[in-house]
Amino acid sequence: MADIAFLLLIFFLVTTTMDVDSGINRKLPPWEPEQLQDPPPIKKKNIFTVLVNSNDQLLVEEQLMDIEDLREATKRFLNNNGDGSCDYCVGGLQSPTSSDNPGKAIVSLQNDRGTSYDIYIAVQNELAAAYNELRNELAQRQYGRDYENLSDDQMDEVQDAYPQKISEAEPVSLGG
Repeated sequence: MADIAFLLLIFFLVTTTMDVDSGINRKLPPWEPEQLQDPPPIKKKNIFTVLVNSNDQLLVEEQLMDIEDLREATKRFLNNNGDGSCDYCVGGLQSPTSSDNPGKAIVSLQNDRGTSYDIYIAVQNELAAAYNELRNELAQRQYGRDYENLSDDQMDEVQDAYPQKISEAEPVSLGG
């Protein structure tokens, strides 16, 4: 009886598959020890603040916003061209209260500890989609092709034009 139980145990251990959670795919920047110095100061107008509370409500730049409007608001912020140095920014409003240019723009995301995973992922997707759309539009204007179909050098050039700077702060209790 013990031999049969042992064989069954071995059989189930060998044939059973284990589910592996893949998590969220994020690429961290490489570690550089010389970055321990104080970073240069960042103007408040170059930070696009997105807060998500425990009721899954968005507070974007101190205004309530629906998730459907987040992508366009992010694109407007990134493409603002406030200092006039961005020659590839099309349709920038050049608002003095918004970002200087895409290279200086930073998206700051902070969630509440009670934020649902669905809204967390949806906000992440909308922010990434805003960058992807701007990159695709620039690729179409400069090279006549979608961003995914560019050569590596061309992709790097478009990425340098619209660097994806999303700062994610530690979750806190923002309230409901």
